[in-house]
Amino acid sequence: MAQKTIVWTETAIKQRREILKYWTINNNSTKYSEKLIGQIKKRIKLISRYPLSSKSTNHKDTRQAAMGNFSIYYKVEYSRIIITAFWDNRQNPEELLKIVEEN
Repeated sequence: MAQKTIVWTETAIKQRREILKYWTINNNSTKYSEKLIGQIKKRIKLISRYPLSSKSTNHKDTRQAAMGNFSIYYKVEYSRIIITAFWDNRQNPEELLKIVEEN
């Protein structure tokens, strides 16, 4: 199976950036953020190769790839995968519902 192209929505990019920024400031170091970036890259590569291996959600055509305290929400299309949200699972889930429904 060929890998699919990954496309991040502006919302997902903003969420990822804010989470990385938060942990850099909170820890006064980039070490954890760099580790998280590595985990994201590995998970995205896995999603690209096996897009249907992650858990489906209650939202139309949306899947969730869990990464410990974080989740990647995405939709699978013919030749690409659209990352709709990058979520810290400790946040208010009602906010996530708004984001997933918009994308």
